[in-house]
Formats: sequence, structure tokens, C-alpha cells
Amino acid sequence: MTIERVIRIMAGFFVLLSLALGYQGSPIFVSEWFLAFTAFVGLNLLQSGFTGFCPPEKLLARMGMKRSNGSCGS
Repeated sequence: MTIERVIRIMAGFFVLLSLALGYQGSPIFVSEWFLAFTAFVGLNLLQSGFTGFCPPEKLLARMGMKRSNGSCGS
């Protein structure tokens, strides 16, 4: 598994989890403040798209995870 794929999985997981924890109709609702975490993840994805800087990418690279070869879906 590549760094890019892991980051996409992490971002999707955090968005879905924070929505489930922040939406009042959810069976695992905790607080509406979890929706702020959803916004944080979205803003981080947005800035990463423009700047290319992604802290989890640096961490995963240091842990020895490989990067993709540049083709979509690899």
C-alpha cells in the first residue's frame, strides 16, 4: 500500500467518523463540535492540494512506507 492510498483512507475515515460523532441523528452522537474536526480535515486536504505539504505524508515516509509511481490508482 502506498502513502497516497493510506492518506486517502485516513482522510475518509476521519471525515466519516467525525460526521457520525457530530450529527445529532447518529446512534454514536457525542457533540456537534466534532463537525469542526470534519472542517479541519477538509481544510487540510484543500491546503495540501495547493501547497503539496501534508504532515501525515512526511510521517509515513519516515516509517518506511513507499510512495506511488505517479499513476492514478496505484
